[in-house]
Parts: sequence; C-alpha cells; structure tokens
Amino acid sequence: MPEFVLDDFLPYQLAVLSTATSNGFSNSYRDKFGISVPEWRVVAHLSQVEKISIREVYKQVEMDKSKASRATARLVEAGYVSKKINKKDRRLVELSLTPKGRDMVDIIAPIGQAYQEHCLGALSDEDRAIFVRSLKILMESCK
Repeated sequence: MPEFVLDDFLPYQLAVLSTATSNGFSNSYRDKFGISVPEWRVVAHLSQVEKISIREVYKQVEMDKSKASRATARLVEAGYVSKKINKKDRRLVELSLTPKGRDMVDIIAPIGQAYQEHCLGALSDEDRAIFVRSLKILMESCK
C-alpha cells in the first residue's frame, strides 16, 4: 500500500489554503461591516449580477442551502441585500444588493485586491500565471 502523506494530499492542501486566505481576508471586513465569511461570499456574488434567486446563489457560492439562506437573511436584516418576490413566479425570491450593500462592496473590493496581491506576492510573475491558470483548471476538473 502506498504511503499516505496528508501534507501532500491536494484536498487537504486546498482546504488549509482556503481557510487561511479566507480568514485572513475576513479580518479586513468582519469588524467594520459585521459580516461573516459566508455573508461576504453572498455579497461578492451579488455584486456580479443585477438580481438573482437564492437557489442560484447557493449553487454559485458552493454553500449548502441553509447556510446561504441564513447568510442572506442576516444581510437583508443588516440592509445590505434586498429581497423581492419574482413577479412572474411568486414562489421565487429575487435578491439584489441595496445601495448600502454596493457601498460596502466598493470599500471591500480594493481591500480584497490588495490582500490578493499580498498573498500572490510570494510568487514570481511566471509562477503566479501558472498558479492562477492551474487553479482554474482544477476548479473545472474537480467538479
């Protein structure tokens, strides 16, 4: 049987990297805006679209339905997200960022870009390009 080395196991490495980068970035917005990592993921996704259903949100942000729903409910309560009934299908709820939510994204996005530059700063330009391209390939192939 081949030796199993946890520190060399891709899912473990990606989980550790994901947690470290997510927690590091969350330090820049958690206290100022009072939102959690799952809430930021919902807001970040909503910043890319005009409006979307909660069903589409939890699929896009790779979060289970209950976690996405709780995060969305807290964002609505805080005034960052609006929730409206779809006029064509009253069973569906449409979500969108409020002006307060867009203002928050306008503040956090450049901080996120700077944090990304900080993290990727350890890599040469060539290694950075390979890393980014490789992540995209892995994200697609591991679905």
